[in-house]
Amino acid sequence: MSPKKAKKKQSAEASSNVFSMFEQAQIQEFKEAFTIMDQNRDGFICKNDLRDTYAALGRLNVSNDELDEMLKMAPGPINFTVFLCMFGEKLKGTDPEETILNAFKIFDPEGTGILKGEEMQYHLMSQADKFTEPEVTQMYQMFPLDVAGNLDYKNLCYVITHGEDKEDKD
Repeated sequence: MSPKKAKKKQSAEASSNVFSMFEQAQIQEFKEAFTIMDQNRDGFICKNDLRDTYAALGRLNVSNDELDEMLKMAPGPINFTVFLCMFGEKLKGTDPEETILNAFKIFDPEGTGILKGEEMQYHLMSQADKFTEPEVTQMYQMFPLDVAGNLDYKNLCYVITHGEDKEDKD
């Protein structure tokens, strides 16, 4: 096989593998995000697309260096397949939802799906890879406790592995 054909075959295999990493609904969500970011609708995300995306989100002072650094993360021009591969690489280290749930269940023998926020903070700051107080605060800002001070860890696990609240999906 010629080197050109081998490279093309390898590229096709890599791109087909990335599609198997995600559920169809997730791929559709990534496609929608890609389409939003591809401001000029040319099928690629370029520096101007990134700048326009940031502007649409209210951030107008993004430097060229910052945008160049983002673009350097990609192995080449960012089409949808490359975009999906980049997300796949970022998410590759994420444990399956069941594994994360099982870790939380150690602290929830009754299986209620919630944990007391104060107890969770104690364990996060005193066990294994200890969290700092600002890290715990940041987590609770992203995943607020309910009015009783409890953490809905089942929803937290879902968000970690799927990227959205279960309630938002319904």
